[in-house]
Amino acid sequence: MKKSFLISIAAISLLFSGCNYNKIVINTAKDLAGHTIGVQKGTTGEKYVTENVANAKIVSCRTLNDAAQELIEGNVDAIVIDEYPAVKLVNETKNLMIIKDKSFEQNSEKYSIAVKKGNTELLNSINETIQTIKANGKYEELIQAFMMPESGVEIPYIPVSESNKILKLGTNAQFAPFEYIIKKEVIGFDISLGQYIAQKENANLQIVDMNFAALFRALQSESIDFAAAAISVTPEREKEVDFSIPYFTSEQVIIIKK
Repeated sequence: MKKSFLISIAAISLLFSGCNYNKIVINTAKDLAGHTIGVQKGTTGEKYVTENVANAKIVSCRTLNDAAQELIEGNVDAIVIDEYPAVKLVNETKNLMIIKDKSFEQNSEKYSIAVKKGNTELLNSINETIQTIKANGKYEELIQAFMMPESGVEIPYIPVSESNKILKLGTNAQFAPFEYIIKKEVIGFDISLGQYIAQKENANLQIVDMNFAALFRALQSESIDFAAAAISVTPEREKEVDFSIPYFTSEQVIIIKK
């Protein structure tokens, strides 16, 4: 009886220890291999996983929030996305954590504003605006207001123009702190930057919220004048649109459950 009981305990112990063999362990970018990875469609995170993660099953989501829901529900094992939106998401969502990897840091990305190819006049104006706000301190004010909420710096008020000229900014308002929705209003670092651009053009800014993957088509069809949505410059994208000088540097990170 005693021997039989011990055998039963040993069998149960082996059964439960076997469960640990299936435990998902992701500590580095290399550990993503063979897993189901959530990404936002059209982003450099999707590109990274497609080109660098062996045997990955990719779940392309319309927004980062959709990808987060897939992770919470256990439909994906991890998310690969830009750092600051990841920080914002993890700070506001229980039981998620960020993993950084040196390979991401060594391949940091530059964010720029996109215009239709050949729209040199607007592109020059955008470049001048970026240079101006970096020189006069307004850029740093935006950094503190959106990236460092603990600083207590309020989002600056940017007066609207009295002219009838409209400048249309295309964005994807699901990528805080660069663009997001508060009380039905689209705000964020990129939106304020767009307001400074419109101010220089003596125009009023009109926000056009759309899927990230549709932004370049919208530029080409001229349904928007410029696009700002934490857009990383890549050789493939440079074939489709013209980019401003960079205004922000970021890197990819991994989000997993704690």
